[in-house]
Amino acid sequence: MAKIIGLTGGIATGKSTVSNMFLDEDIPVIDTDEIAKNLFAKDSETYQEVLDAFGEEILTPSEEINRNKLAKIIFNNKEAREKLNKIVHPKVKERVFTEVKRFELEGQSLIVVDVPLLFESSFDEFMDFTILVYAKRENQIDRLKMRDNIDESYALKKIKSQMPMTEKKKKADFVIDNSHSILSTKKRFKKCLDKIKEAE
Repeated sequence: MAKIIGLTGGIATGKSTVSNMFLDEDIPVIDTDEIAKNLFAKDSETYQEVLDAFGEEILTPSEEINRNKLAKIIFNNKEAREKLNKIVHPKVKERVFTEVKRFELEGQSLIVVDVPLLFESSFDEFMDFTILVYAKRENQIDRLKMRDNIDESYALKKIKSQMPMTEKKKKADFVIDNSHSILSTKKRFKKCLDKIKEAE
C-alpha cells in the first residue's frame, strides 16, 4: 500500500511550489483543482448541475462556466459555497480515489493529493500524512496583490475567508514554511520528505 500525503496551504502561500518539488522527486501529484476544473467541462453532468444551481449568469458567451464569476458568488455567500461543495466535492473525491488506485497499481510508494480545502472538506481523514505550506500573513498579502492585481483590503478579505493558518498548523502533521527563499523551502521540503519515507 502506498502512503497518501495530503498537501494543502493557505491562499498564496506557495503550495504549487512544493507540489512541483514532489514532481521533481518523481512522486505523483493528484491535483484536485484540475479535477474540479475538468468536472465543469461543457455538457458534463456536473456542468448541468452547477448551471441548475446558479443560473446562466455564470456562463461565458461561449457557454462555458466562468469560474471567476462563480468564485465571486461563493466567496460572498456561505450558502452558495456549501451548495457548490455538495455538488463538486463527492465527485472530486471519487476521481481522487480512482487515481490513487491507478498509481498504486503502477507500484508508487508515495502519492500526493493536492487539496486547497484539505481540512475544511475533511479530506484529511483519508490521508496517511498531511503537509501544510505556510507563509507569513505579509507574504500572503504581497503575493495576492501581485498575483490577482488587487488592493490590500481585498487581499486581506480573501485570506480571512479561509480557515486561519493557526488552525491549519494544529491539524497538519508537517508544516513547510515558504516565507523565505526557495532554497530554504527546498531544505524544509527535503527534511519533511525524509521523515515521511522513514515512517512505518
